[in-house]
Amino acid sequence: MGRLTVEKCEIEGVKIITPEVHADSRGYFMETYQKNDFKEIGIDIEFVQDNQSASRKGVLRGLHFQKQFPQDKLVRVISGAVFDVAVDLRDGSPTFGKWIGVELSAENKKQFFIPKGFAHGFLVISDYAEFVYKCSDFYHPNDEGGIMYNDPEIGIEWPDLKGTELVFSDRDKKWGGLSSYVRDKENK
Repeated sequence: MGRLTVEKCEIEGVKIITPEVHADSRGYFMETYQKNDFKEIGIDIEFVQDNQSASRKGVLRGLHFQKQFPQDKLVRVISGAVFDVAVDLRDGSPTFGKWIGVELSAENKKQFFIPKGFAHGFLVISDYAEFVYKCSDFYHPNDEGGIMYNDPEIGIEWPDLKGTELVFSDRDKKWGGLSSYVRDKENK
């Protein structure tokens, strides 16, 4: 192997991956996804959809998840930088409600694998960023759920952007916290 470096994470199943980069005077080349290499590091997933978004500094997208059609995600940044976060929502997980964050950038070329059962979001920390990701299931608009980005019960330590106002979608302003997520799930 050797073409992928995987960082150990405190939350089981989550992986921070750095691909091997071949750079010379012309620029660089890297394989961002090769099924056999990913299978070797424990990611044997069929990805069915690729997505891309562009955002300016201060845009915070998330924390999102699909309820009935959960998705594994492999995310990376191709321009700029983001602080990317996954929150464990897996039933019975010893790390339920815990979060992990990583800076993803065009420069560091890291990828973040987020398994099913996590809420996911990111904050753009550069002037502009383009974010791309693979999903293991199709997006179902009526199946989306979310948790507020600043829930004190979770305690995500988002980067301080010093004077930059955070920007959210109307949908992302309305999510409840982890306690209301648990309550809603128990009442179903």
